[in-house]
Amino acid sequence: MNAHPVRFSFIRLLVQGLLAFILLNACSFTLFDSIDIFPPTATPSYPLPPASTPLPVAQVTFEAALPAPLAAGETLYLSLVDEVTGLALNPANHAMTGRDALHYTISLPLPMYSVVKYRYLRQSGGLPALEDDSSGNPVRYRMFHVTGQGGTSDVVASWSDGPFSGQTGRLAGVVTDSSGGTPLVNILVTAGGIQVLTDSTGSFALEGLPAGTHTLTAYALDGAYRTYQQGAEVAAGHKTPVDISLQPAPLVQVTFTLVVPHGTIPSVPIRMAGSLLQLGNTFGDLRGGVSTVASRMPELQPLADGRYSLSLDLPAGADLRYKYTLGDGFWNAEHASDGAFVVRQLIVPEAGGQVQDQVATWQAGPSSPILFEVTVPANTPLGETVSLQINPYGWTEPAPMWAMGNSRWAYTLYSPLNMIGSFEYRYCRNEQCGSADDLQTADGRRGRPAATSLTPQNLQDTVGAWKWLPEATPGQVLGVLVQPRTSAFVAGIEFQPGYHPTWQAHLPEALQNVQAVWANWVVLSPTWTVSRTSPLVFNVSPGRDPLWLDTVETISAARALDLDVALFPAPQFPTDAAAWWQSAPRSDPAWWDAWFDRYRAFALYHADLAARNGGGMLALGGDWIGPALPGGKLSDGSASGVPADAEARWRALLADVRAHFSGPVYWALAYPGGLEEAPNFLSDLDGIYLLWQAPLGSAASPTLEEMQAEAGRLLDGEVSAFRQALNKPLVLAVAYPSVSGTAAGCLPDGSGGCLHWMELSRPNADNPAFTVDLKTQLDIYQALLGAVNTRSWVGGFVSRGYYPAAVAQDQSASVRAKPAADALWYWFPRLTGLIQ
Repeated sequence: MNAHPVRFSFIRLLVQGLLAFILLNACSFTLFDSIDIFPPTATPSYPLPPASTPLPVAQVTFEAALPAPLAAGETLYLSLVDEVTGLALNPANHAMTGRDALHYTISLPLPMYSVVKYRYLRQSGGLPALEDDSSGNPVRYRMFHVTGQGGTSDVVASWSDGPFSGQTGRLAGVVTDSSGGTPLVNILVTAGGIQVLTDSTGSFALEGLPAGTHTLTAYALDGAYRTYQQGAEVAAGHKTPVDISLQPAPLVQVTFTLVVPHGTIPSVPIRMAGSLLQLGNTFGDLRGGVSTVASRMPELQPLADGRYSLSLDLPAGADLRYKYTLGDGFWNAEHASDGAFVVRQLIVPEAGGQVQDQVATWQAGPSSPILFEVTVPANTPLGETVSLQINPYGWTEPAPMWAMGNSRWAYTLYSPLNMIGSFEYRYCRNEQCGSADDLQTADGRRGRPAATSLTPQNLQDTVGAWKWLPEATPGQVLGVLVQPRTSAFVAGIEFQPGYHPTWQAHLPEALQNVQAVWANWVVLSPTWTVSRTSPLVFNVSPGRDPLWLDTVETISAARALDLDVALFPAPQFPTDAAAWWQSAPRSDPAWWDAWFDRYRAFALYHADLAARNGGGMLALGGDWIGPALPGGKLSDGSASGVPADAEARWRALLADVRAHFSGPVYWALAYPGGLEEAPNFLSDLDGIYLLWQAPLGSAASPTLEEMQAEAGRLLDGEVSAFRQALNKPLVLAVAYPSVSGTAAGCLPDGSGGCLHWMELSRPNADNPAFTVDLKTQLDIYQALLGAVNTRSWVGGFVSRGYYPAAVAQDQSASVRAKPAADALWYWFPRLTGLIQ
């Protein structure tokens, strides 16, 4: 499978640019009174909340060992980062003192029971040099839990402007619940600036740690367990085993009551952005350097007296950093009266309680608020929202706009206008800028121009048309006599692999659309990311892959709609799969040991996800896995170097999967190409998930009848013979992008090969070599369904590549809101016997 590259170099450049941008704009200013654009709230009649009591503090000493002495004029900083606003957007940088050329120190008073997030940087006059790990990836942050006077000693592996040179080791272990020994999943474990999430067996491994002493921290993303911390010694070339037991934190109710500034628009949502998962923190690096997503944050409810309130069940003892916002953690969040960002801190009381807060202002700087009003086309899909995306230094995460009725949306931008001058903006749907865009700004290279001003502005725009959403959709579904099967027939929709945290809020609507075409199965494709090849690091990457709780939520929503759920997990590679396999150190037996170990963890993780949450089927394998199969070959036909005992390894792995998941386990084989290389261990599985993308005719534009005849010929030939020999159920899973020439089964990549169909999926840019052709995709679906209709041995039909975040009649294989979906709407209930 081809996937979106891991862009660590881009992240580093973005962070450096943000830091420089903040430094250049860190001038003094006076906060002018805002000019009301909307009707103000009434003058409050309630008492204002009392000033908060300062938290007790402890002196904490940070010591850093450098890889090389600083250059003349350089300063080393301890950078305390703020994940609610954005790691690079609101740091508190403290100059450190050198003990000698390689060792620096600083002591700071920090609130007790805080979980401090920090990293190191060095700077003279230009861009700062950021801390990297041993593989050259930027350090997000280190963590330190303040439990009293103490300190931490850190080893800086390398800087962003130089390579790592030194010896490394690894920390590995298991995290369990202290109350029963249950393995804990998706616990964030960090040491030496490297972060990893535990898998479903509670296991973790921190690879590439510089030799020396490190502070090891285990942290629950939702605060459900008390933070754990200890020192750990790492020896060069060795593994240090560390087993961790976490104490559960009881949930207590905390009610937040908020006083908002005079002039706050009464009808718009006020959200709480916070450091915990349930308060919108994704723990990932998102667009523009932020980590929070507005649509994942809880909304406060208005009270009759003009205040707002929010009651949450929070884990006792958790360090909660939070703020109130009309947008996300960066845009339109609250500010202090001097214009500074506000980040509040609450150590959740053991008994819960009441918190009374007051927002001083939504504005920052002398610039007046900017009102954006936009009228959108009448064909904007019902249920979709309109979002505003701003580009002050790079495109940031879109903010949901406020519905005004009659196809009109509005949003008032208050802050931080003191940090920007001229900027660009654009509109999109469902926060999917780059995938569901205003036609005028769809390429992302330019937006609509704007600039801050001391006088109020009202920018009135019209979206003339949405990109990938034409007014009319050609095509006609042919009514034919359908031979009904039983309800066991799999009539399914497979979501495309890949993920962005903004998808989560829109998945319920996507599942309703799946139900509306009479599907009885939805196939989810959760991903893990390969972030390092050697030593191999392959696990959940926050912000790029769905977290465990994200997938649990999606499974629950699907089952509530009476949809059966299958999981077909997929990897995301730093480049395309074929190139990754070519570059891997396949001659090293230890690397293959690591690969099978990580794939086993990957398979068990998703087996456990299915088993613990009512999943009905698990599909493993895929079109990318061939080099790891017995006798594996690379894309050029050469031997992959897979170990000679690969067959035994696979059978043992599948036996482990069976021990975790009692439901049916299918194997995904590519067609054409996969049947000839099918491994012998398929006899240990329950069925075949056939990834069908076969050519359906030799002509440039075959007719529907020609395509149906060719599909029947292929099914009756090697596919039928393969199924009979294996004597297993077979489900057809099809993927045909909606572009001209797709019936050929091979879209030319310009280099003599075939483009992988996922290359045309959102959010990838359109390929100018192809034109959208919705009718051909419809005809292909009708041809394939017609062929399946007369072959009762085909156990199911699944449409692959469904884009769940928004409607897009684009080049992709997704059938959402395309004519091909109408074909499924006709065929699915008849095949499953719901309509006779």
